[in-house]
Amino acid sequence: MTQRAPDDARDDAPDDAAVTGTAIAVAVIGSRNCSSRDEQLAEEVGRRLAEAGAMVVTGGLGGVMAAACRGARAGGGTTVGILPGERRSEANRWVSVAVPTGLGEGRNLVVVRAADALVAVGGEYGTLSEIAFALKLGRPVVGLATWELHRHGGVGPDPGVHLASDAAAATAMAVGLARRTASHLGGSCPDDQAS
Repeated sequence: MTQRAPDDARDDAPDDAAVTGTAIAVAVIGSRNCSSRDEQLAEEVGRRLAEAGAMVVTGGLGGVMAAACRGARAGGGTTVGILPGERRSEANRWVSVAVPTGLGEGRNLVVVRAADALVAVGGEYGTLSEIAFALKLGRPVVGLATWELHRHGGVGPDPGVHLASDAAAATAMAVGLARRTASHLGGSCPDDQAS
């Protein structure tokens, strides 16, 4: 049987930032089979995020995911790999914490839920699914050489994806958006109340 701590003891409990060592988590999403340019962008984004104090979340495999983790580790950061399979050994070598899910592509939703904001670098349909989950759940997305969404009858790109011209701009946008999202944690996302 577990006993609850008295109210005064809980008041002294550390907040999430102290527990995780970071105030925000930013997911870097993109393809496992990516161009060398996307890999360079992802590595720079990962490094810049770590230097800004963000924890970097990825799908834990190769390509953009490995590059972002490599950059984050070079920047002194912590990386979390949300894996599609059931073995931690599937993670790229720059993942600090490997989380095997056994969910296959379904783990994309877990990646999105683990983040306060996302940076999409390049990407294929898996990346597009993560962008869609993020927009549905109210997680901000920064796009860097990735999908541009257009609604039928709309003029210009959908404003849900904040387009960035380079890694520095993408990182600055993502950190700002993640801080705003993190400050609202404890409340519910718009679709959390939908049935």
